[in-house]
This record gives sequence, structure tokens and C-alpha cells, in this order.
Amino acid sequence: MKTEYLKYKGYLGTIEPQIEDGTLFGKLAFIRDLITYESPNLIDLKREFEASVDVYLEDCAELGKDADTPCKGSFNVRITPHLHQDAVLAAGGKSLNAFVSEAIKEKIERCHTP
Repeated sequence: MKTEYLKYKGYLGTIEPQIEDGTLFGKLAFIRDLITYESPNLIDLKREFEASVDVYLEDCAELGKDADTPCKGSFNVRITPHLHQDAVLAAGGKSLNAFVSEAIKEKIERCHTP
């Protein structure tokens, strides 16, 4: 099952049900700071999510703090030494970063092709 996220100003927000009281809640995904929001329905949850992003960005600016951003474009990948060597060789004259980026792009395109 594909996970759906709310999207606003480069931020992603989760959508989670609270079974006990029938409401929805969420948090900004893929950042270290904890920013949450909740609402009784999906339309208002989206509004609360966007307001939470705006308040977070305003608070960071007031504090002179850089806002945490999701998916900065850099991550560590741990693979076997053999796979690492095979990737370097398969990359040919390209950098390993370029090779891995292309491989990820190809895989995502295959996943989204019906």
C-alpha cells in the first residue's frame, strides 16, 4: 500500500487516524524537529498542516535558526563491498553519485509505469 503525504512548501506531512476518537493527526515527515497537527477531517487536516509549516518557518526565522528541511539530497547507502565494486565498474567514466542517481530515477519510473 502506497503511503500518501500532504505537501506544502517542500515539506511532507503524514496522515494518521486516531481510532479512539475518530480524528486525524500528523507530523512533518523526514525532519528532526517534531511538528504535529490534528483535525476532525481531511480538509481541515490539510489546512492545519499548512498552518503548522508556516508557523514552524516563522518560529525558526524569529529564533535565527535554520529550519530543518526534508530530503536534502544527500544520504548514506550501505552495501556490500562486492556490490560497491560492481557499481563503480558499471558507472564507467561517471561518478558513483551520478550512476546511483540515474539508477534510482530509473527504478522510480518503472514503479510508476502501469
